Parts: sequence; C-alpha cells; structure tokens
Amino acid sequence: MKNSLIAATVLSVVLSSTAFAAPTNGDGKVNFTGSITDTTCEVDTDSLNQTVDLGNVSKSSLATAGSTTGAKKFTLVLSSCPESVTSAKVRFDGIQVPGDNSLLALTEGEDTAENVGIQIADANNNVINLFQDSAAYALTTGVNNLSFTARYYAISDAVTVGDANAVTEFTIIY
Repeated sequence: MKNSLIAATVLSVVLSSTAFAAPTNGDGKVNFTGSITDTTCEVDTDSLNQTVDLGNVSKSSLATAGSTTGAKKFTLVLSSCPESVTSAKVRFDGIQVPGDNSLLALTEGEDTAENVGIQIADANNNVINLFQDSAAYALTTGVNNLSFTARYYAISDAVTVGDANAVTEFTIIY
C-alpha cells in the first residue's frame, strides 16, 4: 500500500508538471525587437499640429473611382538630431477607409462628403499606408525637412459634396 501511495504521488507530480508546461502546439510566435534611445531629434512646434488645406474641390474632379486631386505639400521639420541618428521614417495613423489602409477616412459629421478619402505620399510620391513606416529620410544634425503630400482620392464613381476633413497622427521612427 505504501508503494502504491508513493507511485501515485510520483505520477501525480509528473502529470501536474506537464499540465503547466509551455504549449508546444501553437501556430507560431511573435518576437518584439527595438531599442530605447537616449536622445532623438526635436520636432519643430509648427510641425506638431499643422493644418494642410486641400482646398475646395469640384466633385467633377473626382468623377471616377481612383481619380485624385492635385497634391498639397506639407513638411515635418526635425532639428538638433544627434550624430548617431542618421535617418528617420514616419508612420501616420488614423481611421482608414474600410478595407484600404492607403486611405485616411474623412472625419464623420452631418455634412461629410462620401466615397472619398485622403492619400498621403512621401517625397518620392510613393503612397504611404497608414500604420506602416514611410521610406527612410536621411538626417543631419541641422534642420531636416521631411516632405510629404496629401490629396483627395475617389473611392467610387459616386463622390458626394460635403466637408472633406480628416485627422492623422504621426510618429517619427529612428
């Protein structure tokens, strides 16, 4: 009886330890990497909260899906970058047009235009998807102008008139 009790205890310990082991049958894993820096560039105060006026645009300019308006330039200004920081990327976040992360959705309101979004592009006119990093911009220790453009983009052939405003937040990635 004593041997049976010892065997049952050992078996219980073995079974309970395997129940708490890390799962080995998962579909995969995610590794997070990065670093924390001591100093970064300064973002110019005029860049922090700026307004880009895309103008008053006729809906006939956006008559067919995929049509765009003239792009308006905007700039994020960085300065006082440490010598160890030689490049930066920019990530724009915001509410996307459903199913298309290359388009920023218009801010919803009573008089908001429909079937149109805003597209952001880098200095080489490459569209930047929301929540993804732009191409790298070279930096110096002086003033750095990171140029971008924004334009309206027709989602369908049925663009309606109304307010066409949107908001994006940006993050500088070093």
